[in-house]
Amino acid sequence: MSNITAAVIANRNKKHFLGVPAPLGYVAGVGRGATGFTTRSDIGPARDANDVSDDRHAPPATKRKKKDEEEEEDEDLNDSNYDEFSGYSGSLFSKDPYDKDDEEADAIYDSIEKRMDEKRKEYRDRRLREDLERYRQERPKIQQQFSDLKRSLATVTTEEWSTIPEVGDSRNRKQRNPRAEKFTPLPDSVLSRNLGGETTSSLDASSGLASMVPGVATPGMLTPTGDLDLRKIGQARNTLMNVKLSQVSDSVTGQTVVDPKGYLTDLQSMIPTYGGDINDIKKARLLLKSVRETNPNHPPAWIASARLEEVTGKVQMARNLIMRGCEINPQSEDLWLEAARLQPPDTAKAVIAQAARHIPTSVRIWIKAADLETETKAKRRVFRKALEHIPNSVRLWKAAVELENPDDARILLSRAVECCNTSVELWLALARLETYENARKVLNKARENIPTDRQIWTTAAKLEEANGNIHMVEKIVDRSLTSLTANGVEINRDHWFQEAIEAEKSGAVNCCQAIVKAVIGIGVEEEDRKQTWIDDAEFCAKESAFECARAVYAHALQMFPSKKSIWLRAAYFEKNHGTRESLEALLQRAVAHCPKSEILWLMGAKSKWMAGDVPAARGILSLAFQANPNSEDIWLAAVKLESENSEYERARRLLAKARGSAPTPRVMMKSARLEWALERFDEALRLLAEAVEVFPEFPKLWMMKGQIEEQQRRTDDAAATYTLALKKCPTSIPLWILSANLEERKGVLTKARSILERGRLRNPKVAVLWLEAIRVELRAGLKEIASTMMARALQECPNAGELWAEAIFMETKPQRKTKSVDALKKCEHDPHVLLAVSKLFWSEHKFSKCRDWFNRTVKIDPDLGDAWAYFYKFELLHGTEQQQQEVLERCIAAEPTHGESWCSVSKCIRNWQFKTPDVLRAVVQKLSIPV
Repeated sequence: MSNITAAVIANRNKKHFLGVPAPLGYVAGVGRGATGFTTRSDIGPARDANDVSDDRHAPPATKRKKKDEEEEEDEDLNDSNYDEFSGYSGSLFSKDPYDKDDEEADAIYDSIEKRMDEKRKEYRDRRLREDLERYRQERPKIQQQFSDLKRSLATVTTEEWSTIPEVGDSRNRKQRNPRAEKFTPLPDSVLSRNLGGETTSSLDASSGLASMVPGVATPGMLTPTGDLDLRKIGQARNTLMNVKLSQVSDSVTGQTVVDPKGYLTDLQSMIPTYGGDINDIKKARLLLKSVRETNPNHPPAWIASARLEEVTGKVQMARNLIMRGCEINPQSEDLWLEAARLQPPDTAKAVIAQAARHIPTSVRIWIKAADLETETKAKRRVFRKALEHIPNSVRLWKAAVELENPDDARILLSRAVECCNTSVELWLALARLETYENARKVLNKARENIPTDRQIWTTAAKLEEANGNIHMVEKIVDRSLTSLTANGVEINRDHWFQEAIEAEKSGAVNCCQAIVKAVIGIGVEEEDRKQTWIDDAEFCAKESAFECARAVYAHALQMFPSKKSIWLRAAYFEKNHGTRESLEALLQRAVAHCPKSEILWLMGAKSKWMAGDVPAARGILSLAFQANPNSEDIWLAAVKLESENSEYERARRLLAKARGSAPTPRVMMKSARLEWALERFDEALRLLAEAVEVFPEFPKLWMMKGQIEEQQRRTDDAAATYTLALKKCPTSIPLWILSANLEERKGVLTKARSILERGRLRNPKVAVLWLEAIRVELRAGLKEIASTMMARALQECPNAGELWAEAIFMETKPQRKTKSVDALKKCEHDPHVLLAVSKLFWSEHKFSKCRDWFNRTVKIDPDLGDAWAYFYKFELLHGTEQQQQEVLERCIAAEPTHGESWCSVSKCIRNWQFKTPDVLRAVVQKLSIPV
């Protein structure tokens, strides 16, 4: 009992962890804070990793070095060894112990990777197979390339196998046995010993050659034992050549086979013309030969081979090759045509005849056969033979018809439209050759056979118009649109407009107008009609189809009779491209629909006035007064009409009425200007004094007042006028310039500078004020100050063309070109810069370039009178009479009004009645030739 109790007690006191291995990483006593139980093996080496090593008991150097190398190999953590995706190539933790957690993690990752790999395996295998198949298609194996040939080996008989030659060394003997070539010069003794080899009875005895009699030496020639006379050998060679040529040139028929005189020249023509590398030719020859032998049924290989030989000068070889190709591929059209090209004309006919026998349905071969014939009769015979084999070829029918006279052509075409009833060209050609009644029948048949073609309908309309049936034209065009729509044809406005343009160019005006009227509204939204029709009219005008444009404007005005903009466009169109009568008729209709439009009344009056019908112009202006009472433009137009025709009293009365009913600044200015022009200065000053009281902010009134006072030599009054004017109108640039010029003429340069400076402060970034200030300095001879001011001006106004134009000619001659390039970079399309560049070319005597740049200038800004004046002066000096007249006419049409030199003449009161040609000639007299 006591034993049992002791055993039970012992089991009860026994701990469950006894005899069980300690957990991983367990250190005894650590939980209680004890350290005595920790051993060296638990905590690792006693030294710190950063301690200096103690080499007293260090291993040998070689072992240590080897160990260091192994450690370096183990942990190579250099940046070059790092990959962004997979990290370092080695393991960062290779030195740490590999425990069960690591093993378990690796097993988990392996299982995941295996699972993922199984998922992707099917897709990867399929992708690999596709890539491999694609690669094999692009680059097949040699075995696959010859698989068809291998299959054909199954049909080879035993006899054919036995006749296959053994594979030997295909290289030539020199390649198989290479040895250095040796060149041995021929001794003179050999030449002298064989002199008698060429003998003939016709040789000259003095030629130095042995005679026919053996043993007799020729006089003048040394025997073989003596010295050799090379000069005599040359003479003998020439004699031999002449004898041979004379023998060859004689024949039985008496005709020469060889031209003795041109023989050497013919030899020169045999030199190959190809200038490339001869090795490239050899390679190309080998490649093409391989292609021909591999696939002899491939015509391009034969053509390429023949052309290679032709390029290298071996024409006969080329002909032989191409003929072999034709034998192997008798159905190749290209081969026969190439063979005919390479052969001389006589042989080419035989070749092309052979081609026609093999390929009787080839249109190109028959046309080539006709081209080879020189006589028209033979060509007709070829074409008729061709049409027997290919009756449905439109190209052959057209070529055959072109060779016939009209009667035979009509017979041919009647047959042609039976064979090719879908060819519009043949039907139309037949209709043109037939009479009116027959042409109508032909076109009706054409419409039955080809119901979807618009050209047949338009041709029918032109036919009716040509025969005077104008009323039928519109009906045919309307029926054509209905018929084509019913047959499912889309009505394309652009195509029909092209048809209308073509109809106008052929002289069918009514047809083109009917087409425009019929299609102008198709496919156009209601809100877009006005702009679309204006664009259509401009397009027609640009294509020189003026009747089409007129028809478009007529329809647009019919739909929008009260639109002033359309009337104006139509009026300008008639002015540029129509007659005076058509313009006046249009303007009459325009003012009836738009009586409030002053410009239409004025255009009508000007047209009458320019035609010399002054009473009619007055009548139009009186009607305009009734429609637009108190209109300033109409008043002034009436005044201009009277003053231009020297009716000064009537003009004064009109201006007085205008001042009473419509006292505007322009009316006051025109009144004063008329009195000034008639040299009634007191009346003009009175009117101006009244005007500046009423309209003090209208600068032109002040300018006229100051200029009249200057003309009367009342400089102090003019200065006072300008001073007062600048207070009232400080933004008027011409006033500042007039005031500064007045002070400059008085000799007060400082005050002129001060005025321009104040003007620039009041109106910053105004290039004209800077330009005037620079010119003041230049006129005073202060070029350095002017250059400094120009630099400041270009900084403030970098895109001012006037400044750049002046800056170009302020430079010295060598620097002007550079300055002009800078100016063009800044102001590429400024007319002043372009004019300066034109003058620069003129000064350098580059007249062709100068003319081109003048054209560019007047095209960019036709209102710049200075450009026209310089252009006209240039043509007067260096152009033809035709060019001078052309510039004058273009200038009159442009009616320029701006430009410094131009305005100085046109605004001068003495020239108040000058027309554009008069102003142009006066400005040309003032201008100097650029230097």
